[in-house]
Amino acid sequence: MTQIIISGMDKKSFSIWSFYVARANRIIPALLALCIALLVLGWFWLPTVDYRKLGTHAATAIAFVSNIKFWSESGYFESESHDKWLLHTWSLSVEWQFYILLPLVIAIIWRLFGKQGVKWALLGVAGASFAYSIYLTHHAQGAAFYLLSTRAWEMLAGGMVWWLTRQRTIHARQARAMEITGLAMIVLSIELFDAETAWPGGYAALPVIGAMLTLAAGRQNSPFTTNVIAKRLGTSSYSIYLWHWPVVVLFTYAGIQHETYWIAAGLLISIALGELSYHWIENPARKLSSILDPRKNIATLGAAVVATGCIAVGVRYQNVENRIQDNIETAANESLNVKPRRDECLTKSGIESISCIYGGDNIRAIVIGDSHADAITTSVQAALHNSNEGIVDWSYVSCPTISGIHIIPQDANSGEDCHGFNEWATSKLKNYTNSIPLIIVNRTSAYAFGDHNSTGHENKLLAYFSKTHETPTKEYLDEFKERLIDTACSIAKERPVYLVRPFPEMMVNVPKTISRSLIFGKTEEVSISIDDYHKRHAFVWSVQDEAARRCNVKILDPLPYLCSEGRCRGSKNGRPLYYDDDHLSEYGNKLLTPMFRQVFTSDALPSGEMARRPTAPNNGS
Repeated sequence: MTQIIISGMDKKSFSIWSFYVARANRIIPALLALCIALLVLGWFWLPTVDYRKLGTHAATAIAFVSNIKFWSESGYFESESHDKWLLHTWSLSVEWQFYILLPLVIAIIWRLFGKQGVKWALLGVAGASFAYSIYLTHHAQGAAFYLLSTRAWEMLAGGMVWWLTRQRTIHARQARAMEITGLAMIVLSIELFDAETAWPGGYAALPVIGAMLTLAAGRQNSPFTTNVIAKRLGTSSYSIYLWHWPVVVLFTYAGIQHETYWIAAGLLISIALGELSYHWIENPARKLSSILDPRKNIATLGAAVVATGCIAVGVRYQNVENRIQDNIETAANESLNVKPRRDECLTKSGIESISCIYGGDNIRAIVIGDSHADAITTSVQAALHNSNEGIVDWSYVSCPTISGIHIIPQDANSGEDCHGFNEWATSKLKNYTNSIPLIIVNRTSAYAFGDHNSTGHENKLLAYFSKTHETPTKEYLDEFKERLIDTACSIAKERPVYLVRPFPEMMVNVPKTISRSLIFGKTEEVSISIDDYHKRHAFVWSVQDEAARRCNVKILDPLPYLCSEGRCRGSKNGRPLYYDDDHLSEYGNKLLTPMFRQVFTSDALPSGEMARRPTAPNNGS
């Protein structure tokens, strides 16, 4: 692109309008074909929650702003990337945004400072973009990954290769060494980097420099880049790129994404679809644009974009009944079954809660904790005796109720100021009558040992106290234990305190797993064994028991309500109990209402006893 612009300006023949039209003819037809194909197939196959998301993503992809959309979705409750059919279009959006700005910036700088000014300006922008990428990767990784400002240097690097080599002759031996080194750097990147790598940041320099060296070598007789296979793949590479990711998502839906032979099949299917797209979409569109009048060409492209965009928006808001089977819809829709006002009442930043009240103004309890507390708020409300009674909600994303704890940020909404919030809550409790109990609900084991069922976060410590630890050392766990006990016992001096045992954590997203198995005609039960539950949570149970022994703390155990016959199940009568993998849905949390009802009865069990005595029938199957 840099070559096209600079060469055109040298000859005084460059047209920004023609540049844009050429890029549109190259990119838009095949993209529209992909979006239309997915929207049509999704009508017959996808549950409404997934189909609406596809419509939204198709609209943003067509508008070339999908990178911004996916960045906005990279928060705490967002789904896995492998569920998004058009996720790969983020890079296409970045590329298009780059194409829009590049000729404008070059034209302005050329007019003000001449050709040499353009070269130095582009080098400066590339350097600034690279530095910003390194900085943002360690402070806001979602933004660093998706935004043009942190990716521009990668595309400008290609322009710099052309500029630096256009008037230089590279000897054959030197070119061969450059190419081998460049390809080795790319291969090394594949081997070294994984989901744990902070990306893009400084690490991205390795494959980018590798690509620069390979391009700079410019070997027209290279056995690596000019063989028949490489040429064929290069010709249809754009269409292969467009179709490969939907194949990955399809395999994820089917649960076969990790099987070697299906991975091999996926590669072949992607290449085949790319070839078909190239011959049936790209080539005909290119030929048509060459014979059409420029105005008709743009009018045709514009009409196609608007029409496809309208279809995508319509899909986003469609609500057609009986489009797919009811049991699939019921299972999938449980992912949306969260408490009313969650966005308003679940605190994500700052140090104060909005203190939402659920129920009447006669406050009978305060619920405090992280998103697991948020997930059971209405279950506690349902346990109240009268409609004029209510509870106060103090839930904070990724913030356990443990004094002195600090959260290591994992994303944009990750316990931003948990320490300050806990201090605020301790002070705020003084405003409530001492007879009002405090119910503490947290995903406690995740802070003690790390998140064991989230790709990229397995067993990474999420918190620290006096100093950080890479692993849950004895020193860390000892401090964790004492801090948790001190927190509960300190509050228990003034008011009743109830510690809730950790909820069973499923190892997969329950609504997605169940609904997608039904799509493929299968019935898959999601559950974990009681033994696995206790292996995960034995430490937290022992700490809670110690708190019950030391002071007037009571324990609430959800297992009798969620588990039976040696297993904790993720569904009941085919309907998920969770809206993801570890948060109870509004349907699931009502199974715990009898447990919370004990908080409001006069004959509540003595300290610790609730942990050892079943208080409800085993109805969690």
